[in-house]
Amino acid sequence: MIDESAAVLPLWMLLSAAFGFMIGEALGGQARVRKYLEQANDDLRDQLQAARPPGLSKLKQELDQQRHVINDIHKRIAAVTKGLQKPTS
Repeated sequence: MIDESAAVLPLWMLLSAAFGFMIGEALGGQARVRKYLEQANDDLRDQLQAARPPGLSKLKQELDQQRHVINDIHKRIAAVTKGLQKPTS
């Protein structure tokens, strides 16, 4: 009986080591793929920044300012038209 358990113990150790190696390899592979994809994403982002014209940020600021002005005008006009639509008692 002792000889059988002594023979089974190395087999279980071998199986657990193999299972641990497979899990480690799978998780390590996923980490490598994720790191590679993050690096590729950063490279593409840098290329996109380099390809943009230099005046684009100023244009974006001007468009945002115009959008804010139009929104303010709309709020005031909407308030006035609501006031005109309400009947006075």
